[in-house]
Amino acid sequence: MDSFTYHNIFETKGLEYLAIVVFFAILIPFWIVLNRQVKVTKQLQKKLGTLTANALRIPQGILFNRNHTWAHLDSKGVAKVGMDDLLLHLTGEVQFSKLRKSGDLICKDELLAEVNLNGKQLKILSPISGEILATNSLMKENPELLNEDPYQKGWMYKIRPSKWMAETNSYFLAEEATNWSVKELERFKDFLATSVERYAPEPSNIVLQDGGELIDQPLSQLPAEIWQDFERSFLGNKSKYPHFRGLGREAYGPEYF
Repeated sequence: MDSFTYHNIFETKGLEYLAIVVFFAILIPFWIVLNRQVKVTKQLQKKLGTLTANALRIPQGILFNRNHTWAHLDSKGVAKVGMDDLLLHLTGEVQFSKLRKSGDLICKDELLAEVNLNGKQLKILSPISGEILATNSLMKENPELLNEDPYQKGWMYKIRPSKWMAETNSYFLAEEATNWSVKELERFKDFLATSVERYAPEPSNIVLQDGGELIDQPLSQLPAEIWQDFERSFLGNKSKYPHFRGLGREAYGPEYF
């Protein structure tokens, strides 16, 4: 009978098998965490929905300013002003601070209010000059309603304008406003591609749906640096200080100048 030789493969291949076991011990938890993140991201995207041009509300009788505020003059010569629907879709539900008071005089491009979300701020500038007659109490009591109905319940201030014709003659109205808003949404996508790459490359898979569509409220998922870049680069806000009429520069301090 031929002699039989026994080889213990676990002695000869022990290191190889041990390496395989260690590899899977590392891979499996990583795979679980990765899929959990993907699941959470998809749930977040589903919850927030998709932001497309068809989702934008653009009333045809309202004037739209390039800094994404709007103004509407009634038959009594009183104007309502507020944030437009695109800006509200981009930011999400925010809180308001630095509100103006009835009786304040305000100039175009001066601070109307500051919106805040989880420590991130955005300055909202006035589209017109005039005297503030009323402040919408919803900005403090129920600010989410401004998102739900930005042009009726969601106005920010009533203002008696002082330079209505001169200040609104370049604003967008009716079909022109619709076309401009669609182009602005595309411009925001271009802005986002650049700004996210610069300041926050990791969240890029959160603010874009499958197929490259934006989720609703994309800025709510992004850091303060992108909010600052958005205010400066997209809105083009050049105001560096609140401009409360009647107060001199000494009231603000040198950091504003």
